[in-house]
Amino acid sequence: MRKSRRKFLKNSMALGLTSLIDPFSLEASSGLIQQDKKLKILILGGTSFLGPHQISYALNRGHEVTTFTRGKTVPKIHADLFSKVEQLIGDRENNLEALKNRKWDVVIDNSGRKTKWTEDTAKLLVDNVGYYMYTSSISVYYPFTGEDFSEKRSLVTEIPDDIDEGERGTYAYGVMKATSETATIKSFGADRSIIVRPTLIVGPGDRTDRFPYWLARLEKGGDIIIPGSRTEVVQYIDVRDLAEWMIRLCETKAAGIYNGSGPGFDMTTNAFVHGIHANYTSAVNYIQIDDNKFLEENGLIGIQPWVIQLPQYAGMSKSDNSKAIAAGLTFRSLSETVQATKKWWYSEAVSQERRDNILTNERSLMRREKDILAKWKQRT
Repeated sequence: MRKSRRKFLKNSMALGLTSLIDPFSLEASSGLIQQDKKLKILILGGTSFLGPHQISYALNRGHEVTTFTRGKTVPKIHADLFSKVEQLIGDRENNLEALKNRKWDVVIDNSGRKTKWTEDTAKLLVDNVGYYMYTSSISVYYPFTGEDFSEKRSLVTEIPDDIDEGERGTYAYGVMKATSETATIKSFGADRSIIVRPTLIVGPGDRTDRFPYWLARLEKGGDIIIPGSRTEVVQYIDVRDLAEWMIRLCETKAAGIYNGSGPGFDMTTNAFVHGIHANYTSAVNYIQIDDNKFLEENGLIGIQPWVIQLPQYAGMSKSDNSKAIAAGLTFRSLSETVQATKKWWYSEAVSQERRDNILTNERSLMRREKDILAKWKQRT
């Protein structure tokens, strides 16, 4: 008994010291302990923004990963990990041969840009895959009117005939995502389908300049427009929080529909801007413009992650994430997201041309901001 007690104390001390030395070791250990079985995960897509972070987390937790792509996108995030991934080549439009007669525990559909693509892969894989996870979007709730933005909200399933042409694309995207969700559940059933509806995804590897714009703008300093009222809220999710949570949903076989939105509290537009600027030392002068008509007239409708409060967008930042949080969704701080994005933004993964484009492009708000402020001062 003395020998067993000494062994127990020795192991306990080792675990304690390890957790002090490496803050990530305990998380990794607990993750491995939870997994009685390594999963075989197939990711449709996987080389762009969300996929590499899913791959990184899955490999760290001991899972096997296969990707299915056209083989045209060179990964720029976690590129070194792709040597540990089985890479299948094909085309979701007309060539699914590489997926035939193969078995996986779960498939994650990140590249579903057509309902037919989801229908075809779901039908092909239904007898050889345990669960189908479809990466959808909160766009399935468009137009964002009303108050209920829980997973029980009715989805947009058709494009109205009498809509403004400018809205047609937004409607079409929402319909495509909604009908793809239906195709998933029709093939796999509700008990084997996992549907995730993310809000605006930000962080390292972002393919848009929506979030990086604010980093560049606040780093530059000076007179800065904050569009909208002080009480408006924003929603976004760090790509790593989303990716890691999606892998954990696969591990726990948590079939269901979830809003993948953050942060875990109501963040106002002003708190968002101030939170980013806390990572810089530039001198700034904030100018609040809360006149929606003026914002619309001057092209400030979609300064993501918030949008002008036109009726059809009023609830875009109000998706209910309580079910996702109950299912294990956690959030990094805004500061952590900014620091990681900054590191990536100034790495070789991003071209200087793209960085310059935010500053110099004629359509960039940074180029137009001075003139807009002059108009605003005249009006006030």
